[in-house]
Amino acid sequence: MAGLENALGAHLAGGLTTLCHAWAIIRSDGEWFGFTDHDLPLRFDGMEFRADSGLSARALAQSTGLAVDNSEAMGALSADAIREDEIEQGRFDGAEVLAWLVNWADPAQRHLQFRGSIGELRRVDGAFRAELRGLSEALNRPLGRVYQKPCSAVLGDGECRFDLATPGYAQTLALQAHHEGREFRWNSFAGFDAGWFAHGRLEVLEGPAAGLWGMIKQDYSDAGERVIELWEPIRGVLVPGVALRLVAGCDRRMETCRLKFDNLLNFQGFPDLPSEDWVVAVPRSGGANNGGSLR
Repeated sequence: MAGLENALGAHLAGGLTTLCHAWAIIRSDGEWFGFTDHDLPLRFDGMEFRADSGLSARALAQSTGLAVDNSEAMGALSADAIREDEIEQGRFDGAEVLAWLVNWADPAQRHLQFRGSIGELRRVDGAFRAELRGLSEALNRPLGRVYQKPCSAVLGDGECRFDLATPGYAQTLALQAHHEGREFRWNSFAGFDAGWFAHGRLEVLEGPAAGLWGMIKQDYSDAGERVIELWEPIRGVLVPGVALRLVAGCDRRMETCRLKFDNLLNFQGFPDLPSEDWVVAVPRSGGANNGGSLR
């Protein structure tokens, strides 16, 4: 690759150049999209970079320190490239972005100018604007433990260590009815107590909305039907009969960890931390030091 960049350097030193830019967007689900500001498509690294996408990008702000290298990409929404409904569904959130300076007469001569991810992505008058965040963005994230009474882990992650494949903690079933992608109903729902899936997840496994999921707000029975209500609606098209997966919820309390999941050894909270009232309490000869009135 160094030889190819040297060849590009020689091309730049020649005075007369045939240069363009190319961008690749790689989503977390494996889908990728290629764009170029050249008037013809480019092909390299097994990818095709479209010339008719209308994508452009502002000058990349790069530095040698730890400041975030950022820019902004702009482009047109289209049915076969970056679609409005997929932006709304969050499918481009956090997608990887690569940007090259390319000799369009010989695409093997190219230089990777930017590598990062998509930050804020918004729609503006039939187009989109995507904030680009550099690799150093991760260094701005706070690290360390949070000392709080509730558990700080996410159910099933490396700190929680609970196996979500354990029987009784997930259910796969076909979609029967829903209202605006937020309230889901089933005629029968045996084997799980009401509230079992509250604070859990609803995942779409099939159909146009496959891969989307939502956090469960409520899980209750209503007129003989089981109702699952989400905090935010699923923004994809939900076809009756597609497979959904419900994952049991955890409210992060120590009692829930012990009684519902039998996972107390991995509890990541600090239930015995004194409250703020206790911290500011003053000595007194009788009664509890609870921070209340001294009278």
